[in-house]
Amino acid sequence: MAALPILHARLVVTILLFFGALAIWGFVNYLRGEGITGSYKGALAIGEMLVIAEFILGIILFISGARPFRPSIHILYGIVAIITVPGTFAYTRGRDGRWEQLMYVTVCLFLCGIALRAITTGRAG
Repeated sequence: MAALPILHARLVVTILLFFGALAIWGFVNYLRGEGITGSYKGALAIGEMLVIAEFILGIILFISGARPFRPSIHILYGIVAIITVPGTFAYTRGRDGRWEQLMYVTVCLFLCGIALRAITTGRAG
């Protein structure tokens, strides 16, 4: 159980780097005039699974008594991170054009910001 906080802390860094890479990849595709490819959609799904795994680890830690520095804000960031990619998919109705590519780039950058904020609110005071 002592490894869970370390895994939780490392996984959020992985999420930050992963969505940062997705933002760069998506922006390059956008500049090339391309829309969302199947590979990019698959990478978004992997990113979503990383976020869900992070959230589950957070729930386990919370139930076991571990508390982040600002619990309500930290939990809010986790919920927002979980709903962002599926919410964007619903908003775009699954379209995969160039404009939607730019929307996902923005979403990936937003998730990088959410990950950074979650790191700062998760540290023990």
